[in-house]
Amino acid sequence: MTSDLQETDVTSGATVWLTGLPSSGKTTIAYELAGRLRREGHRVEVLDGDEIREAVSRDLGFSREDRHTNVVRIGFLAELLARNGVKALVPVIAPYTDSRDAVRLRHEESGTPYLEVHVATPVEVCSVRDVKGLYARQAAGELTGLTGVDDPYEASERPDLRIESQRQSVGESAAWVYALLMERGMV
Repeated sequence: MTSDLQETDVTSGATVWLTGLPSSGKTTIAYELAGRLRREGHRVEVLDGDEIREAVSRDLGFSREDRHTNVVRIGFLAELLARNGVKALVPVIAPYTDSRDAVRLRHEESGTPYLEVHVATPVEVCSVRDVKGLYARQAAGELTGLTGVDDPYEASERPDLRIESQRQSVGESAAWVYALLMERGMV
């Protein structure tokens, strides 16, 4: 039996971790990429940071320690899925370098393919997008601890890919990630 998908091993998993400020475009890019991968026959899961926090990390707040724990939990889920043949796309703020490094290390130790993509959209652009109203609430004094405004965001120093989503379309951003996946033999 032959298949149109013979050239690509659609059963191999990988994690694509998209980090960046709130409203930077992480989730939008992840869903765009997920659609393309699914059309090619890949098994794909998008582990949206907001959904995971509600389902898995409801017990956590937003202290540095709790944010770290949340990222490590999501990293565990992503690595588990990827190790079992799923492309895990993970749009999560993950504001701290040590948390992202812990996730990368977990993947390296298990030999699971991993890419870190920094969606490096400036805070000024994110605040205009403000899809969740977070920046407006922070400006009105209704919210504190907003990552990148009054809580730290440690930008990725050595991501596998840096995307400036304000300079290109969602489709172009997803295409850059897809191209890196191809270059690294992950699709």
